[in-house]
Order: sequence, then C-alpha cells, then structure tokens
Amino acid sequence: MLAPFTPGKKTNPVIIDKSEGSYVYDINGKKYLDALAGLWCTSLGGSESRLIEAATAQLKKLPFYHSFFNRTAEPSLVLAKDLIEIFTARKMGKAFFVNSGSEANDSVVKIVWYYNNALGRPNKKKFIAREKSYHGTTMTAASLSGLPTLHQQFDLPLPFVLYTDCPHYWRYHLPGETEEEYSTRLANNLEELILKEGPDTIAAFIAEPVIGAGGVIPPPSTYFEKIQAVLNKYDILFVADEVICGFGRLGTMFGCDKYNIKPDLVSLAKALSSGYLPIGAVLVSPEITEVIDSQSNEIGSFSHGFTYSGHPVSCALAIETLKIYKEINIVDKVSKISPKFQDGLKAFSDSPIIGEIRGTGLILGLEFAKNKSPNDPFPREWGVGAYFAAHCDKNGLIVRSAGDLIMLCPPLIISSEEVDELISICGEALKATEERVQELKSQLN
Repeated sequence: MLAPFTPGKKTNPVIIDKSEGSYVYDINGKKYLDALAGLWCTSLGGSESRLIEAATAQLKKLPFYHSFFNRTAEPSLVLAKDLIEIFTARKMGKAFFVNSGSEANDSVVKIVWYYNNALGRPNKKKFIAREKSYHGTTMTAASLSGLPTLHQQFDLPLPFVLYTDCPHYWRYHLPGETEEEYSTRLANNLEELILKEGPDTIAAFIAEPVIGAGGVIPPPSTYFEKIQAVLNKYDILFVADEVICGFGRLGTMFGCDKYNIKPDLVSLAKALSSGYLPIGAVLVSPEITEVIDSQSNEIGSFSHGFTYSGHPVSCALAIETLKIYKEINIVDKVSKISPKFQDGLKAFSDSPIIGEIRGTGLILGLEFAKNKSPNDPFPREWGVGAYFAAHCDKNGLIVRSAGDLIMLCPPLIISSEEVDELISICGEALKATEERVQELKSQLN
C-alpha cells in the first residue's frame, strides 16, 4: 500500500550558505532557484554589490545613531523624503521608521489611537481586518491578521480587532454571482458590521492590496472602490499594508497604484531594503500628522519609537535600493517579465488536481482541490501540497506550501531563462503529484 506523503519534523534543516542573484546554495553546495525571494523580500536578488557597498560605507562613517530627543542621522532624513516622493497614490506627510512589517502595523495602531485621542474621540479605537489577511506576528500585528494559526495558544486576537470577509471570489462567491456583485455583497457586509458596532467606535480598516501569506488573493473587480466608499461614509481610516506588494511586486510601484487605493496610512518593509537589512516604515497622511504634531507639542512628546528606528545603515541601504529601482525601472521590468511568469504557470490550470491558480505581477498562488472545487479538498493526510513542494525542492526550486496551497514570489530581477526553469520544475512536480494523487485514489476503490 502506498503511504500518504507527510513531510514530518525536519531534524536536519536546510542551511543556506550563500546567495547569487535569484539563487541560493545550501552548505552542501546544492543550488536552488529561490521562488519565494527569501520571505517575499529579496527583490533585487541575493548578490547586489551596490547594496553591500552602501551599507559598508555607512558602517565606516556612522554605524549607529538613534532618532530620539530631537536627534537623528542624515540617511533617515533622506530616505523619508525619498519615500514621500515615490508614493504617489496620494500625498503623504511623514515617514516613521521601524524595523519590520510587524512593527509598522503595531505603530499604525498606536498612531491611530493617538490621533483619535487628540481629536477627543476616545471610543473610536476598533480596527477592522479581513479573514485570511496577514499583518505580522507581534501581539498587535498577529491580532490584525485573520489567520487562526497566529492566534491559537497565544490568547489572541486582542479584543479591539474585528474581522470582515476575505475577498476570495473563487472560494466564497455565490452561484451565478459576478465579481462585481460579490464585491457589492462584501461592501454591504462591511457596512453592516460598522453599523452593528457603531461607527463612532471604528477607527480604521486595514488591508493588503493583494493578500500575501494568507493565500495570494487578488481582490475581485471593483472591490476596493466599494470598500473605500463605505469607509469614507463613516469617517474610518484606510491602512494599506504594502509590506509584500510595495516596490514593484504587482507591476506597479505600489499596490495602491494598481487598485486606486487612497490610504491614510501605509505600512512598508521587505523590499524597502531588498531584505538585506531589517527596516520598515509607516507613511502617514498630512491630515493625521498635523493633528499629531499639534497634540505632541501640547503634551510635550509623541512617546513612541524603537532603538533602531531610522538606523543609519539600514536607511543608507534602503536609499540605494530605491535608486536601483529607479535606474532599472523596476515597474517596467516586472511588467515585461510577469506575463511569462503568470501565463506559464496558469497554463497548468487544466490539471485535474488544481482548483485555482491566481496572481498578478510576480506573485502567484496555486491551490490543489478535488474536482476543481473550493469545497472539496483533498484529505489532509495525503499532503498534496507538501508533496509538490518537496518535489520542487528536490529539483532545486524553493516554493512555499501551506496545506494544499503553493505560493511563489520570485525576485523582481528574475530573468526570462529563470522563469523558464521555474515553470519547468513546477511542471515536473505537478506531473509527479498528479501520479501520486491517482495512486492514493486507487487505494480507496
């Protein structure tokens, strides 16, 4: 009898030793095409010498200084200016630096609460997040995330977070319902939630333009247009989590550009430094910064920050990262290569074991399902997704599996030949997985 595939606990983890462009190598010298860009972040690949040189030069000049007590270092000022200029979906007022996407979203909550307290609205504190969203793993960011695995055994979520629908059309639309009708229903559900809780208690709505770690879920047609209309109606702030989508991933500089989102706050990280050093940021609208400036002047301070906020080495490296994006026209580069990536992988959609392949730009999710139905998953013990990922790994391709979902998010500098390699290995893995599923099915007869 053929045993189901279970990856089990890895007693000998893969230890990555070096990187080179879109590839990484383990300590045994095995080469892998990294189709997850580290953790959605090494946008410029693993060997961009200009980033290393920028960090080294700053280390030699000023390896550290903080941004407290009316002091800072020049790189943080330059980077703040650069970010305000590069984000054009709407005008932003200030950039607040942190060390990760989780810290960015933690800071968003505190900024919003400070803002509403300053306006004399102490009850307007709840955040609405979406099922299957991912916003980080600190206590606050994990609470904002709509993934139960981040809550179980951690006594989370915190009580100020509410959840609304995941905008996954394939999985949740009603029979005969169009994408536009589905978006209308979700917007109506959001409005009902707001009215039930009381608009004067809802501070903000947080969303990724494309849900990333929760399953690579692009929004259905007209979704953000309709959601923003509801938020504007009830004076609720929009927080755009651009940690994964930002800096070219979707074929636009930001996800807000692609979906015409006009956010009040934006959280950034990952590709801000191509993952080379920890850094994140929150962009804050002029309307919010003016209120915070006024309040902090009155009470004496805005008492929030981190030792490494605006770290000069991380900022210097991020400045160089943004220069490279501009010089190589990262948006144009992704727009040219992404059709080959998307079309090549979506060509596998006819496979009898694939339910949906979805994505945009250089991010894609491949979900396995019996009978191509979201309501008919394979038995968990079959480990279909894990088997596919293991086959990819064996043949030198790193993907991410989560149950029967496969996620790909390669470096933005991936070449046409590397896309061919990626598609080829995925095709081989799919064929092997189809055979495995057929063998497991035959045992049931």
